[in-house]
Amino acid sequence: MATVQWRPEVNALTTPQSYRPRYIPRNVVGYEELAAEIVQGHPTYNEDLVGTVMESLVEQIKEHLINGDQVTLTNAFTFRLSLSTRMDAPDDTLPPVEDILKVRVSASRPFVEDVQQKARLERLPASEKLPLITAAEDTVLGLKDVLNPVGALKLTGTDLFFDHEHEGGECVLEGTRNGKTIQSRFVRISNTEITFLPDIPDQPDPWNNEYTLTVSTHYTEHGTLRTGIYRRRLRTPLNAELGIDTGILTDRANSPYVTITDGTLAADETVRIQVVLDLHEGDVLFSLLGMNEEEPGGEEVRVTADGPYTLPGFAGSGLSSLNLTVNNFSKLVEMIRNSYSGRLVDVLALTQGS
Repeated sequence: MATVQWRPEVNALTTPQSYRPRYIPRNVVGYEELAAEIVQGHPTYNEDLVGTVMESLVEQIKEHLINGDQVTLTNAFTFRLSLSTRMDAPDDTLPPVEDILKVRVSASRPFVEDVQQKARLERLPASEKLPLITAAEDTVLGLKDVLNPVGALKLTGTDLFFDHEHEGGECVLEGTRNGKTIQSRFVRISNTEITFLPDIPDQPDPWNNEYTLTVSTHYTEHGTLRTGIYRRRLRTPLNAELGIDTGILTDRANSPYVTITDGTLAADETVRIQVVLDLHEGDVLFSLLGMNEEEPGGEEVRVTADGPYTLPGFAGSGLSSLNLTVNNFSKLVEMIRNSYSGRLVDVLALTQGS
């Protein structure tokens, strides 16, 4: 029988310093894995049918919750709703449902006790000290994960300090298709912040505007070199002259997944184009955004396959519409799901072609 793995972790909320055990999941198991395991114990069952039944069970539970019911699976789980808000008077109007309605799932006592009795714990070694980059923001545009060639990139995190004059201590930008540069123009280097003027390596095609970032350091004079990897990809702004095909929203591929073909623009403008993956339907939602995260964006356009689409502009923008062609829908979906946690944004510096 496999063990339940854990490792000691510093508890930053206590003084003096203490530690807490952190559970480390071995795997993430979903419908397909569970269905296959059930069929192994019940060979007369059909794996596809079992998977469909489990998905249907989840849908039925959701429908009952929507109808205001509590769902109790005896000796297993209880699904119920709760309302989380403060009312100063009994006749107060409630905030919007999405702000106060919560779904609670709790395990029954017999279920928990059975797991506790049968589980065996395994201590893993404490994780080694590494530079941890939690956020990267361009200080000129004020946007996260944007690698602006005329800006400064500010990294925040923990254990970031390094001596760039010490062998191995470095901050590196690397293109996902090609190119790598060790950074040298630093504004600030500390344990919690690194700010530098980026030296961005060239990549073969203009739409290859995706980069990774690493920081390496020695924590002692003769210590082992430790490297921290920023888990999100950085993307540089793209120049696009309307009327001339321009590749966007692509990773390391040698042909663009999406191409801007034309549009209507009153004056040169920089905007953002956003693609959000609809996990339920498998489609993607395209929209245009301003350069301020607080500004409302344009109307979303649902994209389901390769082909031409037109995105409407948004209030206050000189961009009335943007015409584009999706060249490789399946690769676009795969990239957004696997590398961008369901949301991808490119910055576009647009000019109106002749």
